[in-house]
Amino acid sequence: MTLANSNNLSFEEKTSAITLSDMEIFVFPRLFYSIVLANILSPIIWEWKKDPWFKDIHKKSPRNRIIRLKQFIMDNYVFNLDLETWGLTNKQKEISRFKNFIDTDKLKQANALFGYEGDKYYFDIDIRTHFGLDKYKDDLIPYWKTETLEAMDAFKYKPGYPSGAGECVSLSTLYAAALFIVAEIPLEKIFLLATPLHSQNFVDVGQGLLTNNRRLVTKNMWFNGTPISMKARRALENEQVTIISHISGHMHTLYEEAYMSEDTYIDFKQKIRAFLKTELDTGIFASFLRSSKDVHICLQYECEINGKKRYIELEKLFDYELKRSFFFSGDTRAKLIESIDPGEFHSSMIPDRILLNDIEYLLEEEKIDISNPQDIEKLKKSIGGECINSIKLISSLIDFCITDPRLPSDKKNFITEPPIDIKVGMGREEIKELILSLRNVNRTAELALYAFRDLNLIDAEPFLKGALERNPVSYEAMKEMSQEQIIEKVSKFSSTSIYPGDGRLAQPDEVFNYATGDGLEKALLIASVLKDESREKNISIDIQSDKILLKIGDSKTEFSSTKKIRPQKWELYPVLKVTNHDPI
Repeated sequence: MTLANSNNLSFEEKTSAITLSDMEIFVFPRLFYSIVLANILSPIIWEWKKDPWFKDIHKKSPRNRIIRLKQFIMDNYVFNLDLETWGLTNKQKEISRFKNFIDTDKLKQANALFGYEGDKYYFDIDIRTHFGLDKYKDDLIPYWKTETLEAMDAFKYKPGYPSGAGECVSLSTLYAAALFIVAEIPLEKIFLLATPLHSQNFVDVGQGLLTNNRRLVTKNMWFNGTPISMKARRALENEQVTIISHISGHMHTLYEEAYMSEDTYIDFKQKIRAFLKTELDTGIFASFLRSSKDVHICLQYECEINGKKRYIELEKLFDYELKRSFFFSGDTRAKLIESIDPGEFHSSMIPDRILLNDIEYLLEEEKIDISNPQDIEKLKKSIGGECINSIKLISSLIDFCITDPRLPSDKKNFITEPPIDIKVGMGREEIKELILSLRNVNRTAELALYAFRDLNLIDAEPFLKGALERNPVSYEAMKEMSQEQIIEKVSKFSSTSIYPGDGRLAQPDEVFNYATGDGLEKALLIASVLKDESREKNISIDIQSDKILLKIGDSKTEFSSTKKIRPQKWELYPVLKVTNHDPI
């Protein structure tokens, strides 16, 4: 194990922490946890603790605290699949930008925006269309940016959004921060997992659980065979896990260095594999059948009604399950049978169908070990018949009971950094001081400050670079307008920043999408649209305490600001340059 001895953040990492696109997080995996830390620093999430919904939450068990939190997130956020929210870029531009940081061919193989096709089955179910990626078959690709908590909350200002919103990375990083602050789950127990098309968290509480967009998936849910659970299984069943991120560090499938202790990674692998594996019993077999509709026509079930044996097709039985609040697997089977119309039953066995009861009897009597070849042979004989391909069915059953996630190799050069030792019970200001104290020795801590966007704590140039080059929505919407029209339109926006507190600023597309912003944010939005070679005008913003002076050529426009950013001048075009009026 090697000890990291310097921070050495590149300018590209800093500016990526501002815009937080899927590509940027993939290339710079530290950004994944930096978003978590930025959310932990957000005053908004600490206000959640005062909500009546969380009254006395500390008195509940960890599981019940998490369930309580889940319902709050379900009520206040929707999953946003609109890849065009943050505009478009193009593949060649992004490949050129990252070529010095990652192998281009590997990028194309592992990132969904650069040609990743994943497991054949995964894409046979048309997942690209589901995500809207089928529209991007040429050089154009969506930015697919991750929203921090403030930008998620601000979706309520957009037409068509009744509440906050976010995509999967936004929701996973929000969950991680909220689990720590509100549910008081130690950060050591939360692991963030990214695959090319999804992001979720594994939480080491009890048997373990996964956050999956807004929902939670317990171990029982993972193996219940319902449609929603089978969808939740897709990423870990069919995709390579590219990034694992944790308070202790991270690892990336494409990089040889792992900034996480080897012991932490080994422990994580053992726990998530235990979560993804179950013993085979009658309940699990019934859950498997629920997810395997193609074999229903080969099976029948025998039960006793009014003292007489009766038989029913398996597909009818599961059809009734959909109509009732009872499950065929588990303790509610008898109630499910009672709820079925008596006319659905046969008085004698249905020809050419295997009796499910015989299979269940074997599972009860023999205690079949799904990993034992001899036990598998016994099961094959019980299932055998012309209707069912027993070999195929057994293979599918094993896959159902044991998910073997494709995790990054542990053959890495494990490197340690000074820890970000954040503990349950610490307050927001205490955590902020800790992160500030680590900024020169821990790169994730430094990037968290950039993701937090307090320009009194970070260099302005990376923020401005992102503002001028990676905010295409506002540019495309207003590029044909005159300077006067742009200033008039933006000046009419509401004057409230989506980022509370001093020093924190929204990017231009955030101001435009939500039609609200502080005077300094409005000035930067106007400048980002007018920064165009065809206009050929020098552009600068002079910050003089609460007075903002936007200069475009010979014209001057004044705005007021409550951001209390230290006095400085931003020369934005034709050359980006920042001059501080007062020493820091």
